[in-house]
Amino acid sequence: MKALQGRVAVITGAASGIGLALAQRFAKEGMRLVLADIETPALQRVHAQFESAGVAAHAVTVDVADEAQVQALADAAYRRFGAVHLLCNNAGVAAPALRAPTWQTSHAEWQWILGVNLMGVANGVRAFVPRMLAGGDEGHIVNTASVAGLLSGPGPYFASKHGVVCLSEALYKDLRAAGARLSASVLCPGLIRTAILDAERNRPADFGPRTDLQALPEASRAAAAAFRQSLEAGYEPSQVADAVADAVQADRFYIVPAQPELVDLVRLRMQDILEGRNPSLPRPRASAE
Repeated sequence: MKALQGRVAVITGAASGIGLALAQRFAKEGMRLVLADIETPALQRVHAQFESAGVAAHAVTVDVADEAQVQALADAAYRRFGAVHLLCNNAGVAAPALRAPTWQTSHAEWQWILGVNLMGVANGVRAFVPRMLAGGDEGHIVNTASVAGLLSGPGPYFASKHGVVCLSEALYKDLRAAGARLSASVLCPGLIRTAILDAERNRPADFGPRTDLQALPEASRAAAAAFRQSLEAGYEPSQVADAVADAVQADRFYIVPAQPELVDLVRLRMQDILEGRNPSLPRPRASAE
């Protein structure tokens, strides 16, 4: 989709981090925006900033894990602008202790993280793609996974991101097989300077309490603190947004703005698979957002 001017982009998780950077990048391209986020005050602030800058924007509070809310988002987008050309299924969450042993992760945490990270993407595809196909225009879907979706790691975060990669590959192939004017990409960023480790601020009470880091073993607390520092030293979200914009216009499927050491770990994992080796143990900086 080379022409972006005047077209409509829907972005989930748009009130902060990569989502906000995507909105800012596509606003520069002259696109009209539908901004979705679960955090209403932050979303309202961002919406007001775009409107004051003369950007045509519409904001909708959405929990992407709720299929009905995502369908309502699609209704709102088409009611406001009449079409959608770019869908960024970007909303995602993580618990602050990413490296807790798999057997210590609660059922509620599995439900929460898979519900947002994986089912949120599936809900977006189901709500928007049929309408985008029916519209007949060219368009693009970008699903945010993570370099974690190309690596191995414990718990629901890594599992959810592997699911997004697989779902996105299937979507791309399905669109190609159908001869559609739509295409798709999967975004697998590495260490990015975002607040994803604070995502539990929006964790619904039904999915259990926030993580009590002080109750974790010292090694887990130290790993969580080190990972937070790694994120703070990571790439800027604007760098990711630039990579996404380039990929959409070039129709490139895999978008991997990740640090070289993380790319090396992806390569090592692929070699482990192809050579039938046992999975290599992670190095200190192996986990990723």
